[in-house]
Amino acid sequence: MNSDMDLKQETLDRRYLRMAAIWSENSYCERRKVGALIVKGKMIISDGYNGTPSGFPNVCESSEGVTLPYVLHAEANAITKVARSNNSSEGGTLYVTASPCMECSKLIIQSGIRRVVFSELYRITDGLDLLREAGVEVVHLPLEMKDEQ
Repeated sequence: MNSDMDLKQETLDRRYLRMAAIWSENSYCERRKVGALIVKGKMIISDGYNGTPSGFPNVCESSEGVTLPYVLHAEANAITKVARSNNSSEGGTLYVTASPCMECSKLIIQSGIRRVVFSELYRITDGLDLLREAGVEVVHLPLEMKDEQ
């Protein structure tokens, strides 16, 4: 069923997802660390991880463990970072360690990203439904233990 081209793409997808997982380690968030990469033409054009906006303290949760309302998701950080550069995400692929929420999915659609590859399925899937409805290819590729070594 899988052709050589499909296997090569899956191999690349797994590599970029592992890189996004490593990038997530930069997050100061305690509850969940998420990393994202935007790739276009086999070149990483942007990266992001969940955290606070520039100039804010690197604290993502309240003392009760609730995520603060101004925390940016990894996808939003990667998309806004590419927006400030000379690159364009049009036609790119977003690799993210957790499936995108509704708000990030809207940004993904508007940024022209055509493909989203994620490893962890978040419990709320309305963002994925929106991406599919917009014609964005969505690929769930769980990372296995051997992938993370």
